[in-house]
Amino acid sequence: MPATLLSLLLAAAGAQSPAATPSLDYVDAKRLADADEASVSGPAHDAMLAAQKQLLDAGVVACSLGRPQSDFSPFTLVMRLDAAGRVQQTWRQGSSPLAICLQRYVRDKLLFVPPRAPFHAALEISFTK
Repeated sequence: MPATLLSLLLAAAGAQSPAATPSLDYVDAKRLADADEASVSGPAHDAMLAAQKQLLDAGVVACSLGRPQSDFSPFTLVMRLDAAGRVQQTWRQGSSPLAICLQRYVRDKLLFVPPRAPFHAALEISFTK
């Protein structure tokens, strides 16, 4: 009996370990974001873009107050949303202070209620376009 209990505990622990769920790198997360965002159309797409703009605008204000920016290199943030639209995980390409601050800012924020979960969305920022 103790061996059976130990086997059950080990199986349960293995199912909950981080290694049991595949981890994504930035490239894979961005690919998912591109596909997920492309699957949204009509008014839902407009609402998604408006929510992304609102989150980005608020994040830029929060990250820039009292901190003059000198690095305007482009960057991308990818976010994994849960069913409620809360940012659960982020990936970043770019290492400017603004990119790093925005990545921290968006964590645990509500973006929009996605059509499915998980849902990946991206903020692509360029100061030259």
